[in-house]
Amino acid sequence: MSSHSTDFQGSVTEAIRDSILKVIADADVEISGGGGHYSITVVSPIFSGKSMLENQRVIYSAIAHLMKGDSAPVHAVDSLKTRAP
Repeated sequence: MSSHSTDFQGSVTEAIRDSILKVIADADVEISGGGGHYSITVVSPIFSGKSMLENQRVIYSAIAHLMKGDSAPVHAVDSLKTRAP
């Protein structure tokens, strides 16, 4: 895991989870990682019948504010898995 400089205060994993839950309230969200690199798994009925790309766009739009700028707390999403229950 690499080191990533950020001025973010608080838990990045909780910020990611909270941001996703604001968009998909009923989601089951699992996040692991650190140092700017995270793996995210999201399970929700909202993904039923949608393409993988559509699902990923929902998640990336939810966390975009955490990925902006040179010192953003999220440098990369190493793995993003979305699925319906």
